[in-house]
Amino acid sequence: MNLVFSSSSSSSSSSSPSVLLRKLTRTSHPRMLVPALLVQAYQTRRGQAIVSNSSSSKVIDHPPAAQRRLAQYHPTIWGPDLIDSFTTHYTHESHATRWEGLKQNVAKALVASSTKDDACSILKLIASVQRLGVAYHFRKEIQAALVTLLSSTSTLSTTNDLHTAALQFQILRENGISVSSDLFNKFRSGEGSFKDSLSNDVEGLLSLYEASHLGMPGEDVLEEAKRFSSKNLKQSMATILNDDNLLKQVEQSLQSPVHWRMPRIEALNFIDIYQIRDDSKNLALLELAKLDYNLVQSVYQIEIKELSRWWRELDFKSKASFSRDRLMENYLWAMGISHEPQFSECRIGLTKFVCILTVIDDMYDVYGFLDELECFTDAVIQWNMEATEELPEYMKPIYVAMLEFGNELADNIFTNNGLNTLPYIKNEWVNLCTAYMVEARWFYGRYTPTLEEYLKNSWTSVGGPGAMLHAYLLTQGSQLTKASLESYNHGSQLIYWASLMTRLSDDLGTSKAEGERGDVAKSIQCYMEEKGVSEEEAQDYIKGLISYSWKKMNQESAKPSIPKSIVNMCLNMARTAHCIFEHGDGIGNSIGVTKDRLISLIANPIPLR
Repeated sequence: MNLVFSSSSSSSSSSSPSVLLRKLTRTSHPRMLVPALLVQAYQTRRGQAIVSNSSSSKVIDHPPAAQRRLAQYHPTIWGPDLIDSFTTHYTHESHATRWEGLKQNVAKALVASSTKDDACSILKLIASVQRLGVAYHFRKEIQAALVTLLSSTSTLSTTNDLHTAALQFQILRENGISVSSDLFNKFRSGEGSFKDSLSNDVEGLLSLYEASHLGMPGEDVLEEAKRFSSKNLKQSMATILNDDNLLKQVEQSLQSPVHWRMPRIEALNFIDIYQIRDDSKNLALLELAKLDYNLVQSVYQIEIKELSRWWRELDFKSKASFSRDRLMENYLWAMGISHEPQFSECRIGLTKFVCILTVIDDMYDVYGFLDELECFTDAVIQWNMEATEELPEYMKPIYVAMLEFGNELADNIFTNNGLNTLPYIKNEWVNLCTAYMVEARWFYGRYTPTLEEYLKNSWTSVGGPGAMLHAYLLTQGSQLTKASLESYNHGSQLIYWASLMTRLSDDLGTSKAEGERGDVAKSIQCYMEEKGVSEEEAQDYIKGLISYSWKKMNQESAKPSIPKSIVNMCLNMARTAHCIFEHGDGIGNSIGVTKDRLISLIANPIPLR
């Protein structure tokens, strides 16, 4: 990794991001938070504040604070009346004929282009279909085109065009087709660096930069590709000022590569870019992308209105006024993880999960006293209504909401599929609250964990494993079987890396605000204290961990044993985390970029003309 570390300690090879994360995965399997072990560890420390996770931890008694803490989150900007006012004239009933006709035209274009001996044309069309957000309509056509492409003479081994080779590498890996990074060796000199003659090929450099983000651990050629393309793209920006469209794409990619972008936001973004292409755009594809965006938006509006009624009935605005009132922002998580229109049940259920999780998170992080949080954790382990008797009054409606949500989901699945998934659901809530409890003890014990200690716990406390289980259960529908539940376990490593990536992105966006109000230390503060480095150096190190986590996700995503639905949801969770925390805390302070994005995604349709 091309990272700069301080000379004090972080410059040593043993402190590099990849070394730390390899150590973590050796010592802590991604399912290390096995409920039975968690419960046992929790109960041995009942009523005390732990100051370390190690075997030599000192345990101290610490009375609760004299008064409750409040985070002073701003009120929601999305009132129920505003949500109920969302409307659109783009409905499937009124636009079905045109929509179906456009899909047929695009499908024909994909078939026709795959029969031509022009690899670059079909690759550009597939890339555009994917970035415009309509690839879910054409999975069979795309796969068929790629099979035809690989069997033709225009293969990766023969093309000498950097743009074509990089684009084909990217698209093949995105679609789960194995391809070696060695194909880029032809573009390197004898010394191993990329040829200087490529430095002025902006289109090729841009494709190379995007392709480099599909790399896996050990693919040094892709690291060199990233360094070479990034350097030359930055230098080229002064020479392409007269091409606004290309300049915009270069700027966006250097800020965030396409592979890291949230699909729905990228669809909106690429529609603007694609419609400027006077020479090569497919007009039917462009119109389909706009119409499909608006039709999917109409589905989102129906869902958020239903969720608004559910949220009002819970009345957490008054019953848990200490917590973030963020229904719309939490819906953004669900939309990011599973955006296709047919997964409406998943988005609704996942939003409910995130809303309840957010209240519980704020209760552990900010509002609750330690002895109260111990009682709540006990109640979650018991998982029954009788456990509410031991809880403080303010915790009871929160606990009941969690219990009823989990039981209702399990009951629905049992009715429809004959499967008892309650143990899976309960275990994730136990894991989550036990991880929250570890952090609460750190806070009350005034203890700053090492980065390794922090990461062992926080990949769970970010809620990623719980979100992935719920998303999987909610997307499977009638296809959920005992065998598919077992196949879910094949994705444990991928879920780990996606959750870790989500946690690290969260920390980069929220650590400043949380540090100012005195919350428990996050990854940046842990590394600063452990290594004695500056905040900037710690942020660079965390960014290095994020880059390595993406490589591991790419590696896991390529495994055929992992269901494609889990791969897509894990990648999308990491992408959504990038989106939400790219400009700070997009949940806690949701007035800026997050508001603008939600308006575009849910409220405002795209003009078709």
